[in-house]
Amino acid sequence: METKNVLTALAALAHSVRLTVFRLLVQAGPEGLPAGRIAELMEMPASSLSFHLKELHRADLLTSRQEGRSIIYMAHFETMNGLLGYLTENCCGGVPCLPDVACKVGETAGKSR
Repeated sequence: METKNVLTALAALAHSVRLTVFRLLVQAGPEGLPAGRIAELMEMPASSLSFHLKELHRADLLTSRQEGRSIIYMAHFETMNGLLGYLTENCCGGVPCLPDVACKVGETAGKSR
C-alpha cells in the first residue's frame, strides 16, 4: 500500500463517527448493511451519515452496491488488510511475532484465527 493511500485511510478513520461506522461494517461482514440501518444504529440523520460514508468511500475503506432502492455498504477488507500490513510491515525487527491476522472476506465476522 502506498503512503498516500495510507494517509488518506488514516485521515478518514481519524473521526469518531467514521471509525464507528467502519467498525460496524467490519462486524457486519461481506454482506454489509443498508445505509438506513447504519443511520438507525448510529442514531444519526441520513444526511449526516452520507457525508461520513462518502469520506470512507473516498479512502477506499468501503464499497457499495445498489439493492432495489437501498444502497448496501460493505467494509473493503482488502484496503483494511493493506493498511494493517503497512502499519506492521517491519514489526519486531522483521521477525514474525504475530499470527496471520488478515481478515478473509469469506470468513465469519468475529471469528478468531
